[in-house]
Amino acid sequence: MYVLAAPCLLDPSLRAEGITSDEDRAAYAQALERCVEFGIEVVPLPCPETLHLGRPRPPGQLAGRLDTPEFEALLDRLEAEVRAVIVERGWPICLLGVDSSPSCGVTRHWHDETLREGRGIWLARFPELLVVDVTRFSRYRVYLAAPLFSAAERAFNSELAAFLRARLYRVSLPQEEGDDSCTRDEGALHGLFDTLLAGLREADLVVAVVDGADADSGTAWEMGYAYARGIPVFALRTDFRSVGDHERVNLMLECSSAVADSFVALAALLGAVSPKEEG
Repeated sequence: MYVLAAPCLLDPSLRAEGITSDEDRAAYAQALERCVEFGIEVVPLPCPETLHLGRPRPPGQLAGRLDTPEFEALLDRLEAEVRAVIVERGWPICLLGVDSSPSCGVTRHWHDETLREGRGIWLARFPELLVVDVTRFSRYRVYLAAPLFSAAERAFNSELAAFLRARLYRVSLPQEEGDDSCTRDEGALHGLFDTLLAGLREADLVVAVVDGADADSGTAWEMGYAYARGIPVFALRTDFRSVGDHERVNLMLECSSAVADSFVALAALLGAVSPKEEG
């Protein structure tokens, strides 16, 4: 199990001077942490810009720098080398890129003086590979907010947690932390609150189950807390009922989250990767 990765994840000095922020470095470090946690080998791609322009180098765009016959010939050679690696090792889970890079951009890249949609010139050589921006890949610690008062609810939550873990997310699930019974004293109550709040604060993402005629009150609180702290919230509603003509769930919950109606749709919203082929 491995990922092909833009080499600046391992060595940020390969990037143009002055463009790597502390937030970038933190994202790179957490992406590598995720790989270590799940036993994913990181296989760096060659850096065509460094090979072509050297380092250090100032920031620049694709037009006028990389749209040359010499650079195309370099990409031809490097692509052949990378494809030989894929033949030897099998398909990678994904290819990790760095958005806005003229070479390794994932959804956009600096083409001239403006950002254009689409992959950078280097990653565009691999259209058959799933490409994920390193910042999105680095966000893998999930807090799963959901009602847990019945056996059916707990079973559903466990199934969802397993689905996310199979896609290389670390999942904090309250029912696994002891929030599974009303028979607890006051001390345990406050201790559990502190534990769950810590898990919520440490999360990169919140996945919230909002099935039912009205969303669970604890889940709604957790969603609101996450939204206020700037933690992205993804809601899952498999319930086909709607609360209004244009609302699937409560207005405040729907407008503060991205809503999916199935596990597969949730995975798409998350930009999830999977080491296994989907059946």
